[in-house]
Order: sequence, then structure tokens, then C-alpha cells
Amino acid sequence: MTRTWSTPAPLVAGAWVLALLLAFATIIANDNAGRLLVGLATLLVTYLAAFATIARPRLSADVNGLAVRGFANTTHLPWHEVKVKLQTTRRLGREQQTLELDADDRLVVLTKLDLGADPEEVAGVLHALRP
Repeated sequence: MTRTWSTPAPLVAGAWVLALLLAFATIIANDNAGRLLVGLATLLVTYLAAFATIARPRLSADVNGLAVRGFANTTHLPWHEVKVKLQTTRRLGREQQTLELDADDRLVVLTKLDLGADPEEVAGVLHALRP
């Protein structure tokens, strides 16, 4: 049984729509400073939308281990090499949970946005899948 997690599709579609709107705003901007700032925002949102589109699914797990997908490659982590940890941090008065996958020479940190699910629930599923 393989389980997968990725950024929700409606959010990715919304990022592409925002990128198009920002590109249009860049074209119609009538001052150079505004065009530069909106153009930089366009590039940033386009990069984030492309990453969320290409790196799908972001995390997949089965009995053999985990696969974490990035922009250019997929990293396979066997169960015996990886420690799954749930990390809670407090920033700006808010608690945020992240899922940490700690392998020998690699640390992968995944947020709720990356997974499309609560990191605590994902950690529970990963612990249940682990042989």
C-alpha cells in the first residue's frame, strides 16, 4: 500500500492564476519601480507554482521506505535510514508543526502546505507503515 501527500490542487491552481494576474499587472504598470516590484512578485509566485506542480506527490511512503520529490529529483529513503519526527515551533505567537525526516546526511522538513494534511496525522501514518 502506497500513501502519498502533496500540496492541494486548488491551491496550486490558485497560484497559477495569481501568477497570470501578476504578469498582466507587470505589463500594464506605468512606472518602472512598480513594474520591477510586480515583476519580481510574478517571478516568485511563478516559481512557487511551478515547484508545487512539478513536485507532486511531495511525499510518498510504502513498506520499502519514503520518497521525497523535489524540483529536479526524487530522494528515496529506506526505513532503516530515516527517523520520522514531529517538530513544533512557535513563531509570531503561533505554533506550527513540521514533519522532519532525518536521514544520515539529509534533513527534509515538510510543512502542512507541502503535505496537504496535518503533519501529526502524516507522522502517525508513517509510523504505522514502518516495518
